[in-house]
Amino acid sequence: MSICHFRLWSSLVLLSLVLWSDTITSDAAIGSSYLRKIHEVNKMGPYLGIVVPNMFEMDPLLHSDRFVPDSRTPSLDIMGRRFRVGKVGHQKVIIVMTGLSMLNAGITTELLLTLFEVEGVVHYGIAGNANPELQIGDVTIPRYWAHSGLWSWQRYGSGPNDTLAQEPDDDSFTREIGYLRFANYSTTSSPESDNFLNSVWYQREEIFPVDGSPEVRQRIFKVPVDSRYMEVAKSIERDGVALARCVSWTACLPKAPILATVEMGVSGSVFVDNKAYGEFLNSEFNATAVDMESAAVALVCYQQKVPFIAIRALSDLAGAGGSSARSDEADALVHLAAANAVRVLIKFIAALASW
Repeated sequence: MSICHFRLWSSLVLLSLVLWSDTITSDAAIGSSYLRKIHEVNKMGPYLGIVVPNMFEMDPLLHSDRFVPDSRTPSLDIMGRRFRVGKVGHQKVIIVMTGLSMLNAGITTELLLTLFEVEGVVHYGIAGNANPELQIGDVTIPRYWAHSGLWSWQRYGSGPNDTLAQEPDDDSFTREIGYLRFANYSTTSSPESDNFLNSVWYQREEIFPVDGSPEVRQRIFKVPVDSRYMEVAKSIERDGVALARCVSWTACLPKAPILATVEMGVSGSVFVDNKAYGEFLNSEFNATAVDMESAAVALVCYQQKVPFIAIRALSDLAGAGGSSARSDEADALVHLAAANAVRVLIKFIAALASW
């Protein structure tokens, strides 16, 4: 029995032990009727899971002529999430919206992989851009994703060579990844002066892979996307994808957008609208896409041994400015970016089927 089949079987057994009604109830129990529906959906699998943060990012896919809902079970509503079943082209898919932030993205991805027969996950949406070589409307596919919001905050007076709290006791905290020193961003005449906020040191996530020993922690900072999926992404980058440049005659990008495979994307439960921090993420981690969900999806898939890739269209400059667009134009360009992400998604799915 494969890891994927074992995960599904064991999860359904566990869920069946807590049944007491035929519906999804307020105490989060899943009823037998829903388990039967899930079982019927899984009989038609496996599926490619498509995970998307928000409705405005999902709408271009749902309204695309490439997406066809399943005629028998177009969707299942489970624990506040709607899992949409259908096909994109010839590929069977289950589409689910996570909502904002790392927590929502992680929970939703875990539900998807636990309940359904999923052979891989494609995450897509919009993101901030920390890379000065790219523009709004470009679509990026990073090779790695990292959670940039897990820190060890250093006490006042300690320097880069001083150990962090608890660092001598075990390997929970590290100084290997890098740090942000707040005093370097002072507006005073002496930017190197000390600062009560001192420094934050970036940390690795604790993970518990399905093929590891229970309760034995492993740690990772840069989560790689699936190597096969990345080769598919590079192939469509070479071939090119027709991306929209204009929403209307009133809102156009200065040049035609492109698809670019890049080195790094970072995620954290914070909306980055700060030029200095965006530049720091680019210089310290070679980050391009900056968002609030992708690393959470990547971490769950990595632990579950499920292939993963993320497609993120750049919709703003992470606080760097550089646009004189009116607010209505800026809103239009956000929707253009979301539509471009879907164009790349559809192209990727078609290429994956023949790879």
